[in-house]
Amino acid sequence: MSAPVARPRLVLFDVMETLLALEPLRQRFVDVGRPGHELDVFFARTLRDGMAFTLAGQAPPFRDVARAELRTTSGLDEDGIDHVLRGFGELPAQPDAERALALVAEAGIPAYAFTHGSAAMIGASMARSPVFDSLRGVLSSEEISAFKPPARTYHWACQQAGSQPHHTALIAVHSWDTHGALRAGLLAGFATRLEGRLSEVVDRPQVVAERLDEVVEGLLALPSAG
Repeated sequence: MSAPVARPRLVLFDVMETLLALEPLRQRFVDVGRPGHELDVFFARTLRDGMAFTLAGQAPPFRDVARAELRTTSGLDEDGIDHVLRGFGELPAQPDAERALALVAEAGIPAYAFTHGSAAMIGASMARSPVFDSLRGVLSSEEISAFKPPARTYHWACQQAGSQPHHTALIAVHSWDTHGALRAGLLAGFATRLEGRLSEVVDRPQVVAERLDEVVEGLLALPSAG
């Protein structure tokens, strides 16, 4: 018989699209003469290739992959590419992030941002808003040359944060991310506000709700470990 699921002792929050909104980058494409919809193609291809490089053995830094994708997707010159990439350091908080982080802090549970993006780049965006003051830091799997979701990325994050996987929860708006966390032995909470619903081909997280704060409430409602 498997052990009952217990309330997490540490929480990892995915960053891009989960805690930070990418939508302002759309205007940066328009600024350099490209259609705003290229943001979606660019970001999807950046994730795809970063994951493929990881599967092949080693991934370049997120910024290098993103720069290459901008050349391919949009044909921008270096000034245009730099203009788009600078936007990653100025992303605003998602509307549901503030209450989600406050609930975790009020419960006395340490929380980290966990990304495969640049820790410096993500940190610059987060430093712009007091919403993120309760986070203990930013963990980036760039340090191990990997994009999520291989198990080693989640295990590395747990090790850095000083927590065991089964005591750690990953919260994200990407079902592939929660799927990876579950397969790595973590708990997971999935906010459906980006994808609309949980896909039938991924493992079901312990909590599924529309908003980040609702996901946190669900995780906090789990019984405490003995």
